[in-house]
Amino acid sequence: MNGYYLRYLQVLVRFLPVAIGFLRDRRRFLLFGPPRRVSTDVHRRRAERLTETMLDLGPAFIKVGQVLSTRPDVVPPTYVEVFATLQDEVPEGAGGDPVTVLESELGDEIDLETLEPVAGGSLAFVYTAASEGERIALKVRRPGIVSIIERDLRVIRGLVPLLATFADERQRYSLENVADDFEEIILEELDFDREASIMAEIGDNFADDDRIVVPETYDELCSERVVAMEYVDGTKITDDDALATAGVGNTEMATLIARTYLKMGLVDGVFHADPHPGNLAVTDDGRLVIYDYGMSQRLTPQEQDDITSLYRTLVRRDVDGLLNTLITLEVLDPAVDRVAVRRVLEMVIDNLEGRTDITWRVIITELLSMLHDFPFRIPPNVMLLIRVGTVGEGVCRSLDPEFDFLSTTRSFLVDHGFIESEIEALLEDVRNDLRESAPVLARAPARFDAVFGQLERGELVVRTEPIDTPSGGDPSTGYAVLAGALFVAAAVLTFHERPYEIASLVAALVVFAQYVRTRRT
Repeated sequence: MNGYYLRYLQVLVRFLPVAIGFLRDRRRFLLFGPPRRVSTDVHRRRAERLTETMLDLGPAFIKVGQVLSTRPDVVPPTYVEVFATLQDEVPEGAGGDPVTVLESELGDEIDLETLEPVAGGSLAFVYTAASEGERIALKVRRPGIVSIIERDLRVIRGLVPLLATFADERQRYSLENVADDFEEIILEELDFDREASIMAEIGDNFADDDRIVVPETYDELCSERVVAMEYVDGTKITDDDALATAGVGNTEMATLIARTYLKMGLVDGVFHADPHPGNLAVTDDGRLVIYDYGMSQRLTPQEQDDITSLYRTLVRRDVDGLLNTLITLEVLDPAVDRVAVRRVLEMVIDNLEGRTDITWRVIITELLSMLHDFPFRIPPNVMLLIRVGTVGEGVCRSLDPEFDFLSTTRSFLVDHGFIESEIEALLEDVRNDLRESAPVLARAPARFDAVFGQLERGELVVRTEPIDTPSGGDPSTGYAVLAGALFVAAAVLTFHERPYEIASLVAALVVFAQYVRTRRT
């Protein structure tokens, strides 16, 4: 426990300068004074300083920064953008030497003299080695990393109440759950048995697709601390010459990436949640390789349906459906003011209409920024899917700057029957309108009969109370209305095969001339 208090103090001291800056934004002299207006550049410098601090504090805080990069309900957009640059590049010695794990667990199964390092991350290190005459890849958890992570998670949990005292009501709603979300995501990433299982499941889901490569796992070599898998050589997806050498077009590969991740999340219900360029590669024959399944997730059938509904309502700009889905996903509190939120969502849709630069990131940013006045949070599964969409779209647009992620998403949803084609959607809307109107139309004859009966008996009286009693009529108003009606009639009649519009136009001009004469007198 002494280690916990020492670490807590160390973390507090490291973050204190930035915390003082935030406090001075609210009160210039900490305890009193007016608030300060801070520029975006200042916030960016703070975010960069926080990024460096998290890198120095080690694996748990690096993961926290990566998670915060997908939590606009907790941190402002500038910080989200900067935290998204956090990568898992940590010195190999952090948390201990992973080779000692291989020596104790697989010393008799692999040739340790052939061991070659490939990549280092905050939680694990990747090697290749020879085993039974073939080269395999080994993802090895850093020894001692679990106790370090658990200690730092306790520190983070201890900091949350402190942060909540300085947060507004909206942010408190998210902070109440944020420590649990961090813990769930990070501890799942430390579970290598789970990673190997998900990796094998995703591999089975793409077994019939020869365009996708998911390295096969070797179950007999896998353990709680090691994932042993097929070694698949590939070139980083964003390498300038990789796709050209493989004979694959940039747009073709971007489309394949987008549809692959949509299939994982919406069709299969189990998905790889970390599609950054370091985890995507292309083989010499043009196939897409997906590495590192530590950050991955399974969805329940209900969650899968709800996430599909989120995509469908966003693509179709369905405000009511979007509101219901956000409440079902627990992004919004069920007790939220639905009328007020609906107005906000309508504004979001209106703001997006007609824009040529609409992307998944723009939609999510616009949506969440407009919801800031309401208590909302992003549950872990939704957060990971948002990350998949924004990070995946970034990769696709790095390959093809004109890549339309939303168009590809709509096409995917239509192909898999999640939404109708444009004509089918129009017909469905007409059917819904008719279905809703049918009861009213069925009662209409009886209501007309009742109204006509009242007219016959002289029982129907219409009372009006004019604002100002006019002293006399204005004939020019009648001419104006009649001229306008005749002009509209002329426009409509231009589509008739006979030249009726000429007579209507002449009549309109005569009445308009009479209107001008009346106005002059």
